[in-house]
This record gives sequence, C-alpha cells and structure tokens, in this order.
Amino acid sequence: MTDSPRAARRLAALMAGMGTAHLIAPKPFDALIPKQLPGSARTWTYASGVAELACAAAVALPRTRRTGALATAGLMAAVFPANIKMAHDWRGKPLPLRAAAYGRLPFQAPLIAWALHVSRKAR
Repeated sequence: MTDSPRAARRLAALMAGMGTAHLIAPKPFDALIPKQLPGSARTWTYASGVAELACAAAVALPRTRRTGALATAGLMAAVFPANIKMAHDWRGKPLPLRAAAYGRLPFQAPLIAWALHVSRKAR
C-alpha cells in the first residue's frame, strides 16, 4: 500500500471519477440497479454518484478523511450486489464483456481494503 496521503489522494480521485461518471453518463449504471429496489433506476444511479462524490470530498480533506474512507468502504460493499447483477446479466454477452463483468468482482475486496487502510492511517 502506498503512503497514506498518496493513497488518500488516489482513492479520492477514483471516487470523484466514478461519481462524475454516474452523473454525466448514467445510462450504463441504470442497468446495474436491481429491480427490487424501490423507485427508478436513474434515481439510484444519481444517488450513488452523489454518494461517491461526497466520499471523495471527505477522503480528500484530512479533517474528514477517516470518516470519509470508512464511508467509502461501506459504499463499495453496498454496491457489490450491483456488480454481481452485472456479471449475471452479462453471462450471455461476448467473451470480452463477460470477462470484464466477472473480472471486476474480485477487485471489490482490495478496493474496500484500500479504503480501510486510508481510514486507519488518517490522523
């Protein structure tokens, strides 16, 4: 794991990028929202984008870094079912798309560990 300030900056940048993507190009994310959730998929997509941006801002600021990194870990855990849904939905897609959908599943654990590392190292 990289040093704490660098790890925090990179985590904040990742979350800001994903949050921005959810807001400016929501359609691909809408398909990942489980139909069992109440309300529209677009509302959930926008809400998750705003949550990612809030986490990014909290991680970027040293004063709120610990709480922001814990919230980031929680958010990453909370969205894991959407990644599972994507892998399930894409099981009939061409091999490169299936590989991407299944390949991203094992990366959620290291992302959560990264956020927890940033939280532990925060002052």
